[in-house]
Amino acid sequence: MNRRESSRARTLRRTSSIIATLSLGSLILGIVCIGWALANIVGAQQAQSAAADRGPSSVAAKAAAQPAAASVAPSPVKVLYPRYPTQGDTVGSLSIPVLKQELPIIQGTGDAELKKGVGHFIQSVLPGEVDNCVLSGHRDSVFSKLGTLKIGDVVITKTSAGTFTYKVKHIRIVGKDDRTVIVPTENAVLTLSTCYPFHYVGNAPKRYIVVADMVTGK
Repeated sequence: MNRRESSRARTLRRTSSIIATLSLGSLILGIVCIGWALANIVGAQQAQSAAADRGPSSVAAKAAAQPAAASVAPSPVKVLYPRYPTQGDTVGSLSIPVLKQELPIIQGTGDAELKKGVGHFIQSVLPGEVDNCVLSGHRDSVFSKLGTLKIGDVVITKTSAGTFTYKVKHIRIVGKDDRTVIVPTENAVLTLSTCYPFHYVGNAPKRYIVVADMVTGK
């Protein structure tokens, strides 16, 4: 082998050695990168798992750490009538300024009560209370002029609970068996009822109804 061929052989061996070294380095670098990536993935999964495991308890802990909202006691409901009247008692008075009338309100709507004045239907609320207060009277005595009332007229009740003013909202005529007269209402309402027609001879077949909303009370 001459000198020129020997030099070429040495160059080829050195080149092969360099290539082998670079290849090995690239392989090692690749393995390191893959390992780093796998480590990051595993770490992220472990972090998510830990967060999920402690999530509810963490929320509960935070909720427990928060100061409890101060509870607000509901306002006591004012009782207008500590003692409910018994049948036959005088509850108060009904005033109808436009008719120049002031009539006693008697608890109950039997014959004995209606002879004394305006009868309060026991199954309804008392004057001034929220709901439907129903008062009845004979068409030939206390409510003989009820037909002259008009929308907007004022009627006033005075009881042990105070003075309550109502304004007539609507007037209607219904059958004698119509039960809508005594239905509950959301607001304080006064319903006046009497037989109709006013000059009918015998048992009147209908009822004259005046409904008024409470506008003031004290």
